[in-house]
Amino acid sequence: MHPCISLQNLQAQYRKWKRTSFISLLATYRAIAITRPLMSTNSISSEHIRNIAIIAHVDHGKTTLVDQLLKQSGAFRDNQVLEDRAMDSMDQERERGITIKAKNTSVRWNDHIINIVDTPGHADFGGEVERVMNMVDGVMLVVDAYEGPQAQTRFVLKKALESGLHPIVFINKIDRPNARPEEMHDEVLELFLDLDATEEQFNAPFLYGSARDGVALESPSDSVEDADMQLLFKAIVENVPAPETRSEEEFQMLVSNIDWSDYVGRIAIGKILSGNVSIGDTVWRLRQDSSPQRAKISKIFEYNALATAEAQQAVAGNIVGLSGFEEVDIGETIAASEESEPLPFTEVDPPTVMMSFSVNDGPYAGIDGERVTSREIRDRLVREARTNISIQFEDTDNAAEFRVNARGAMQVAVLVEEMRREGYEVLISRPTVIKRKIDGKWHEPFETLYLEVPDEAVGNCMQSLANRKGQLDNLNAKNGRTFMEMTIPTRGLIGFEFELLTLTNGEGIQSHLFKEYRPDSGDIRTRHTGTLISIEKGEAMTYALGNIETRGKLFIGPGEKVYEGMLVGENPRTDDLPVNPTKAKHVTNHRAAGKDKTDALTPPIKFSLERAIEYIAQDELVEATPKVIRLRKRILDSHERKRAAKRESAE
Repeated sequence: MHPCISLQNLQAQYRKWKRTSFISLLATYRAIAITRPLMSTNSISSEHIRNIAIIAHVDHGKTTLVDQLLKQSGAFRDNQVLEDRAMDSMDQERERGITIKAKNTSVRWNDHIINIVDTPGHADFGGEVERVMNMVDGVMLVVDAYEGPQAQTRFVLKKALESGLHPIVFINKIDRPNARPEEMHDEVLELFLDLDATEEQFNAPFLYGSARDGVALESPSDSVEDADMQLLFKAIVENVPAPETRSEEEFQMLVSNIDWSDYVGRIAIGKILSGNVSIGDTVWRLRQDSSPQRAKISKIFEYNALATAEAQQAVAGNIVGLSGFEEVDIGETIAASEESEPLPFTEVDPPTVMMSFSVNDGPYAGIDGERVTSREIRDRLVREARTNISIQFEDTDNAAEFRVNARGAMQVAVLVEEMRREGYEVLISRPTVIKRKIDGKWHEPFETLYLEVPDEAVGNCMQSLANRKGQLDNLNAKNGRTFMEMTIPTRGLIGFEFELLTLTNGEGIQSHLFKEYRPDSGDIRTRHTGTLISIEKGEAMTYALGNIETRGKLFIGPGEKVYEGMLVGENPRTDDLPVNPTKAKHVTNHRAAGKDKTDALTPPIKFSLERAIEYIAQDELVEATPKVIRLRKRILDSHERKRAAKRESAE
């Protein structure tokens, strides 16, 4: 709708002129709107376009900052309600409170178009950050005024500086108690030096403020009264260069993202590097390992606030979506000529962990889900690998089992949760690291671990990390908190996040960053308990669970379905104990005082999907269906497990 003519104005006029038909009034509105069209990129040069990505560590305020840029650019009516973290459109993003997928939006400021890419902050989704570096010319680095630069801050900034992008630094949350904006300014400059920033990058402008309150200041001591985000818009326009384009050359675009529409199919998203493209143009899909594929542009989509708008033509320098392709993948080049050379795509850091996905072969398979066959699971994993460049898919010798390589357990947990909601049933194994053979010896990935814990929890954390082969590199204490920097095998980090919460009563904070491959560090045992394994199939009974509870902690409650080989609890000893949770109380004619009263059971431990994946041992699996998450042995039959264990020990 045209900004000068709102729906409220139409309604007011309708009430004022009751005798005028609404059809006539609407015709008047359309006539005025046609004479005063909205600004379009078709009539704007690349000099007035700015492409920028918002990058930061998780929970430092990226998405909230984008919310304010959308609001204060005039993209919405004054009385229009905009949800918090409006860019987090996925259900899981809202539930988890994190950004998972990088997303595009665009705002208009004065006579400029500012294309903004909101990126994830969690390390497992670093591939989303790496791929958008091809689309932008600058980055807005958001840093918490109290926490300062963290592990993922270093990772995303390193990628941005290596890509030659122009940074702007926004010190966020200066209104937070114990905020240290001046110290954070110095720490960010130290980080620039550590990452070998150029002189131009080192001299990046700094702004201070609160994304939540929509305030940007030149100095943390400036008054926030009547302040807004206009300084931030100005900094973007003045410090981020216009996209370098070759408008006189043939059309070329590098595909950096893929979207899907039920109406037009796959949509290739990227920045146009040269030339223009119009609806109906014939283009070619180019990639290094295959011959050119011909296609015809059927739709062009431009980004405007939280929506997309169709355009007839797209100009060089703008970020757009193009449809008309039966198949198109991230990293491909779309060009006007089949003679063009494919454009280079930014190399992303490789996955460090692998897990197996397999068909659910449990006794209750197919009851909850609709998509349970190996073909359906394989097709879904292939589709995910094509749109998520940090996930790799491989077939195995077993037709019912597939291998998925990823950055971490959370990334896989997000994928499995999406599959559950789509009606899939699947079995998932524990993560194992991807090793490399270097100079004839096996090497494994190591990470730099950053920890912030209460002083009283330092000893327990150090002991736990020592058991996980961690080595202390740096230690700092301040204001009752201790900051540790350690080098640790990726294997040692699996499951540590949940242990940290227990060791620090929920006050510990951790982040980690891939460091390098080193020689294998030997055996690491991250679980020091055994399990309680059901020997029967049926419904769990209160009487049986009461007896089992004396042997350990329960994972299930009364009335839940169990089967042979299913993990129903945790045993404090290291070995596994067989139990029968389906056993009912024997009924007799005799009654004894107090015997009919049943003590209340302790609430069972309930696992999130991510926690379950990291908890299980190598001989165990997680059964994920649309309704339940179960832990089980890989081999359900107890006799078969014993025979398999004997064969393994003999080898």
